Amino acid sequence: MSDLFTRNRLIGLGIAALIFASDQFVKWLVIEPLQLRQRYVIDLLPFFDLRYTENRGVSLGMFEATSAEMRWILVGITALIALVVAVWMMREKLLGDIVGLGLILGGALGNIVDRSQLGYVIDYADFHIGDFRPFLIFNVADAAITIGVVIILARSFFVGEKDAPTS
Repeated sequence: MSDLFTRNRLIGLGIAALIFASDQFVKWLVIEPLQLRQRYVIDLLPFFDLRYTENRGVSLGMFEATSAEMRWILVGITALIALVVAVWMMREKLLGDIVGLGLILGGALGNIVDRSQLGYVIDYADFHIGDFRPFLIFNVADAAITIGVVIILARSFFVGEKDAPTS
């Protein structure tokens, strides 16, 4: 059992828990105290607003859930992906990969909770340059998933084979 919960894997699980808790806390903050649902937009900076959005689809708003059945199919697919990421993380040894997987896992869990409780994911972070929006409106979970994927991809492209023999 101690081989399963190594220091690096515990760090990954801690990152996943931190991302999950942060995501849920910030969503609560923008919905309850800041009342973003009623206010719709809170202008903060010339390039950043809080803008209430209900995302009923998955990544980039694709595969929108138009029925209760579709909603639960998306919850199931996302939960399956989260399970695969968790198993991958628990088999991984290298901290860099575990950090990326922890970010993805925490973000996925945050969005699963929204979709299962509400039927949609709450998005609110809106970066823009005038009317140009280089990103869709997102949340902490989305940002963590994106950063985690970038870490995994960068490590796979720029870090040599893990099991490569040393000369």
